[in-house]
Amino acid sequence: MKTITKHIVALILCLSVTGLSAQDKVETTVKTDTDKEYKIELLEKEKERIEESEREGLKSRIKSINKKQDRGEITAAEADELKKEAAKNTALNIENRLAVIDNKIEFLKRNSFVFNDGFSKEVRGIGINGRDYSIGINYDSKIKPPKYDRRTNNQFVFAIGFNNAIEDGQSLGDTPYELGGSGFVELGWNWKTRLFKESNFSRIVYGFSFQWNKLNAKDDLFFVQNGDITSLEEFPVDLKKSQLRVTNLVFPVHFEFGPSKKREYKDKIRYSTYNQFKIGVGGYGGVRLATQQKLRFREDGDRVKQKIRRNFNASDFIYGLSAYVGIGSTSLYAKYDLNSLFKDQAVDQNNISLGVRFDFD
Repeated sequence: MKTITKHIVALILCLSVTGLSAQDKVETTVKTDTDKEYKIELLEKEKERIEESEREGLKSRIKSINKKQDRGEITAAEADELKKEAAKNTALNIENRLAVIDNKIEFLKRNSFVFNDGFSKEVRGIGINGRDYSIGINYDSKIKPPKYDRRTNNQFVFAIGFNNAIEDGQSLGDTPYELGGSGFVELGWNWKTRLFKESNFSRIVYGFSFQWNKLNAKDDLFFVQNGDITSLEEFPVDLKKSQLRVTNLVFPVHFEFGPSKKREYKDKIRYSTYNQFKIGVGGYGGVRLATQQKLRFREDGDRVKQKIRRNFNASDFIYGLSAYVGIGSTSLYAKYDLNSLFKDQAVDQNNISLGVRFDFD
């Protein structure tokens, strides 16, 4: 029994050594016609895969053209022309790629050694003793889809305009604040993300902003804080300026809609909203950072400036609605605080702003 076992082990070792020797030679030499025929068979199958992949690529291209026609970006005539061009290119691609394979087949038939031309893509099959055959192919076996523009971009935001505060049922002309002298400034940073991969019509815009809302009081009035009560009272002398400034940090979110230009390149697709109409609706929420009253007047012949930093019972939490409409980077901009300017007062006042907004990508 031991003798038989020794013979079996010796036989296995011999076969393994023979197999290893054959494996080393497969990568440099075709020993038999069977090996050559197998490589040719692999290349013939690769020709079938080429035709299939090109047809799938054509289907994808036609689908994209139909979507553009449905969205009204191109006419039916333009769509037909693009489809004809795509079909022509596909036919030429198949012809050129099959010619490469045919040349390799002819090369194999004429020679008795395995070539490796150093190209990146390979066709693999099973050869002697489970060893993979590798034949260099000068093309990509799969058509890579175009790379779409990144879905999220960022932008610097600057807005400026008129500011005021109104009571419920009150008009802007009846407020105790100057219409021309009161204003607001907003500086922020936004991110813009398109909601769909293959369309840029709808986007969500979000980020953070610093808001400076200023109210210039009329008729020599100024703000006085008495405990939990904030009121406007008459100053004892003529005021050159009476201004209350509230600084907020808010986090706006807008849903933005509007067309964009779609630019298609060989390997990428890009969207541009340059000089395109857009509309954004949404809101914001945040916190008050500071409150300051600035007074300027003359007293005993001297010019006096006073800066009074108190909370003046201003609301600590800010939230409201905002919207903009415009073309390109410039828009008309409006915002309205749903919270009262001063908390726990007998009469609520809500800050309202109207101005111009600039989004710099």
